[in-house]
Amino acid sequence: MPNKPAKESFVTEITPRSEDFSRWYLDLVRRAELADYSPVKGCMVIRPYGYAMWELIQQALDARIKATGHVNAYFPLFIPNSLLTKEAEHVEGFSPQVAYVTHAGGEELEEKLVVRPTSEAIIGTMYANWVQSWRDLPILINQWANVVRWEKKTYPFLRTTEFLWQEGHTAHETEDEAEAETLKILDLYADVCESVLAMPVVKGRKTESEKFAGALRTYSIEALMGDGRALQAGTSHNLGQNFAKAFDIKFQARDKSVQHVWGTSWGMTTRLIGAAIMVHGDDSGLVLPPKIAPYQVVIVPIGRDDWRETVLPKALDIQRELVAAGIRVTLDGPTSGHNRTLPVEALVTGRLHPRSRGRPEPPPPGVPHVWVPSRRIAPERDRRSDWDRRLDGGAMTM
Repeated sequence: MPNKPAKESFVTEITPRSEDFSRWYLDLVRRAELADYSPVKGCMVIRPYGYAMWELIQQALDARIKATGHVNAYFPLFIPNSLLTKEAEHVEGFSPQVAYVTHAGGEELEEKLVVRPTSEAIIGTMYANWVQSWRDLPILINQWANVVRWEKKTYPFLRTTEFLWQEGHTAHETEDEAEAETLKILDLYADVCESVLAMPVVKGRKTESEKFAGALRTYSIEALMGDGRALQAGTSHNLGQNFAKAFDIKFQARDKSVQHVWGTSWGMTTRLIGAAIMVHGDDSGLVLPPKIAPYQVVIVPIGRDDWRETVLPKALDIQRELVAAGIRVTLDGPTSGHNRTLPVEALVTGRLHPRSRGRPEPPPPGVPHVWVPSRRIAPERDRRSDWDRRLDGGAMTM
């Protein structure tokens, strides 16, 4: 989108994307109230509108995961350090990012606990208890959770110390079954990106140096962002028998022999929100595909004269009709308070602009007049911390 002179631009509180992509992204996340800084370095608060986007992505992804025969479960946040160290490559790959709990209840723990960076170790330990026969296979489990990876450079949604994700962990009789599972999930991830986020991706296999620590093979989907960089949007790992051997996950095969299972793991994160921003946003602000827009329609009654008796009832009728049709809609207006989750100007198109200070100038002919009352925007202060650091190099991975 071509830059407009400042006096002609509808939105003036975000840096133009073509001028400084990183600053544009940070401005948009803050001004559209998707996320905010927290007192914990490297961690963000996902605000209601940003979390509503995650819920819609989560619903689409969860439905597809369940449709392929997987079920959801939950495993502990804390992992005994001895479990993490069982798989040598795994612990070596994650060691720089691991956070530990050493004290609890006023006492030093006998064994320090790892704050979950990923769950192969704890899940592998449980699978060893659950699997005895080929009849127990396959195990197809997914988990929705948070993870902690101590990052030196962080960026909202793209790379933070704590983030939300889903992680699937499966166990199979044969290598062929595990490989088929790995590629099936890769296709599932690509479908979510392309049909829900309207974001084309390229599927491929990671090099030996880039693969997941302890995996046999790693596949990923990569998307092209608005600044010309590639972003890793999801990964699917064929773990081979490495973790099965480390955690002694064995079963009696059909021929009565005892074998180790073949495993997979795969995940997608809140990074998808950042990807949607960078793919679809422009100089005027946030643009969302309809399937992840928390509100697909915004009804804005214009407050003039006796509007509460004339305009408002009609607006409420339209709202009820749209809700009945399955459309996500909100009624905006001068009485809207801080509990509303749409801190933006928008109407039907899915285009969202950061909140302006007061009424904007009248739009051009043919453009609906949309107004959201101004809200005080906190000064930048000194809390920008390491989010202001620019990302170095090409592809951003997780």
